[in-house]
Amino acid sequence: MVESSALQKYSLFGGLLENQIDTIQPLMELEHYGPGDDIILEGERNDKIRFVIEGRVAVIKANLTLFEFGEGDAFGEMEVLDVMPSAATVRAITATKVMSISNRSLREIYKRDMAAFSIIIMNLARDLSRRLRRMDEWRCNAWNGEGAPEMPGPKRK
Repeated sequence: MVESSALQKYSLFGGLLENQIDTIQPLMELEHYGPGDDIILEGERNDKIRFVIEGRVAVIKANLTLFEFGEGDAFGEMEVLDVMPSAATVRAITATKVMSISNRSLREIYKRDMAAFSIIIMNLARDLSRRLRRMDEWRCNAWNGEGAPEMPGPKRK
């Protein structure tokens, strides 16, 4: 398991006290994936928010790599928040460790510590807002024929 003090550096847990993380940690799972392993499959149900502890993952749609995520990055949150099937496949690029929090565990956090739950949801909202902002900038740059320095275009698999 990952130390509570180490988890504080991840954006998902920013602003949480160590004792709050200690309460949440037993509700999380450590998952291991090898290179090429699918973590989430497009179109299937996903009920976990995951964040990379070690390694790299690719977000793939229609055989295009849309994004790559590394240590500290969260993924899978869209499906948990909007309860829709997964919009893309997430695949391990390297040997990867992720921590996951299930939808059920989020409800348990809500019951145990409303303040911690609120902080986690606000952190998720911030992360999603940053991604949306980068995507908007990327689209505007693409529309204007400019490069997109922060978000490289999709790569064919």
